[in-house]
Amino acid sequence: MEPANHTTVTEFVILGLTDNPTLCAIFFVVFLGVYIVTIVGNISIIILIRSSPQLHTPMYLFLRHLAFVDVGYSTSVTPVMLVSFLRETTAVPVPGCIAQLGSDVAFGTAECFLLAAMAYDRYVAIGSPLLYPARMSPGLCLRLLAASYLGGCANASSFTGCLLSLSFCGPNTINHFFCDLFPLLQLSCGHAYFAEISPAISSASVLASTLATITASYASVLRSILRMRSTEGRKKAFSTCTSHLTAVTLFYGTVLLVYVMPKSRYSADRVKVASVTYTVVVPMLNPLIYSLRNKEVREAVRKLTARTHCFA
Repeated sequence: MEPANHTTVTEFVILGLTDNPTLCAIFFVVFLGVYIVTIVGNISIIILIRSSPQLHTPMYLFLRHLAFVDVGYSTSVTPVMLVSFLRETTAVPVPGCIAQLGSDVAFGTAECFLLAAMAYDRYVAIGSPLLYPARMSPGLCLRLLAASYLGGCANASSFTGCLLSLSFCGPNTINHFFCDLFPLLQLSCGHAYFAEISPAISSASVLASTLATITASYASVLRSILRMRSTEGRKKAFSTCTSHLTAVTLFYGTVLLVYVMPKSRYSADRVKVASVTYTVVVPMLNPLIYSLRNKEVREAVRKLTARTHCFA
């Protein structure tokens, strides 16, 4: 194609989940409800942990930041998806599309690191309870949090940096409900080899390292639990890990389904369903998982409610 025939793309058109008007109306109501529950649930977790002295421990410090990340993660994707249900076409400027991808990757990567930090916390708490206060010191917790956010920003920069080096001059229609990497690469008119390799290496490193940490931590936790003589002690130890394992399984299961899927089995509809799960549904479920299955959180809610009634 001659350079004169190139038309520089200034915006992308998001096709969304469906073009069926009836389904669009149903999905708008459903996902608006999911988004409201996500925001209210995660902000409630943040307020509860900050207001409850008994929850001022490393595990709940990480949970508080996980709730914050889930708010950002969902907000980076869901509003654009909701708009796509109300309009026939949803146009997003190129810089806005790249910014959306960057924020999505940053919050998603931070979530990976936070889940790994929470797994390590459970390993120390169950495997070395007497050394727990010393090993999970405030300084270490702050360093783990800083590493989570810096890792998120670093991984996001590998995505946005590569996309900024590309040019878009052909079709501008994205068959997705948000600006994801693979659909954008398919629309680039330049050689996208480096733009494919760099984010892939960066993301694979994050997924492999955090998943290895989680697996090793819970393998050690399982060994520690099996060595316990008290049945009650085993039950309590299992209960403290169940919520976290549920959240890890939901998040990593759907992320790996999207990013490790062979290209020969790539299906836009399948990717959309998996992406909805880890970007929209999981952030809503995390507060429910950690509150409904956590005795300490339920007790903190009871005490906070009692204090509120006293001041009313």
